[in-house]
Amino acid sequence: MNPSSILIVDDEPDNFDVIETLLSVQGYHLYYASNGQEALSVLDIVNPDLILLDVMMPGLNGIDVCKKIKADLQWKAVPVIMVTALSSKEDLALCLEAGADDFISKPVNRLELCARVKSMLRIKQQHDTIQHFSDLQRNTINVLDRNLQELTGNLVLSLSQELNTPVNGISSIIELLKVNLKNMDTVEVQLLLDLADQSAHRLEDVTNQFLLYLELELASLQRQSTPIEETYLPVATIQARLKSQAAKVNRQDDLVFDLQEVGVRLSKRYFLAILQALVDNALKFSQTGSKITIQSQVINGMLEISVHDQGRGMTKQQIAKVGAFMQFERQNQEQSGTGLGLAIVKKIVEGAKGNLTITSIYGKETTVNVSVPIKFV
Repeated sequence: MNPSSILIVDDEPDNFDVIETLLSVQGYHLYYASNGQEALSVLDIVNPDLILLDVMMPGLNGIDVCKKIKADLQWKAVPVIMVTALSSKEDLALCLEAGADDFISKPVNRLELCARVKSMLRIKQQHDTIQHFSDLQRNTINVLDRNLQELTGNLVLSLSQELNTPVNGISSIIELLKVNLKNMDTVEVQLLLDLADQSAHRLEDVTNQFLLYLELELASLQRQSTPIEETYLPVATIQARLKSQAAKVNRQDDLVFDLQEVGVRLSKRYFLAILQALVDNALKFSQTGSKITIQSQVINGMLEISVHDQGRGMTKQQIAKVGAFMQFERQNQEQSGTGLGLAIVKKIVEGAKGNLTITSIYGKETTVNVSVPIKFV
């Protein structure tokens, strides 16, 4: 990944030198504009991922520059942090009304600056990922041609909800802050920002899942062969990763492990995607307090992985229809997710010349078995 580009706009060169010193160890590409008009003229050249914009400048001040940037569709998504000596709530409200994403007070504190810059760059990366997904989706629309009627129904139920829920949450929080910021204390603002951060992480997870599925689908459609990669993950690392995943829904104590220490002929990313998708499904479709057993053993040169839950199970007809965007009984059962988990596992396993089987007793339990090749000795 290329280093992020930051445009610093300030009529005082000494201020740029200070910020450059504070950010120099982060590896960012830093660019300088001495006034608002110059900043607008170099946007196409710099293509910034973030703009640090001084408020008090002669001529075109920072608030006017921010308004112009946010009014341009090409740059609207670029986060703007206002750097200001102003401290009244009215002045800060003007910055936010102009479209600023954040602000930092002078004199600039190194830790605060680094934290705010990192946070805003993460949001920009999430936006870029979503945009990449959108472009990729347009180029692979044939992925959605199969089973169109059934697929459409599941898309309405899962895709729109999984994307709109976090987006609406973030939008609502931003609107609430814009309207009520003057009357809110720090604790209230921090609570809202924490909620927005949770929504941003959920949106990031959903986006990454879609990108992985489309990546696998494209490779399948184009019959691309990928170089064989090998991964060795210690059992302790796998257990810690999956327990952390379960902890998000307070179910880390429900996981039971019986894993064999061995490497596999898969990339680390794909191997973890398999494990996390299987455990995610088991968590969704079983009750808190019921055990989820994750086992593995080597048989005939293959690592056999099984994930067993005591959940609501699946019918034979449902098992036969496992695929992208497919979720069963969503109208009657409250659940989150896109239905992509098993579809992703299936594509990874097939690409690795492994095998996926599902056995289930409806209303009682489900076991998903996956086999993938072990590392060359």
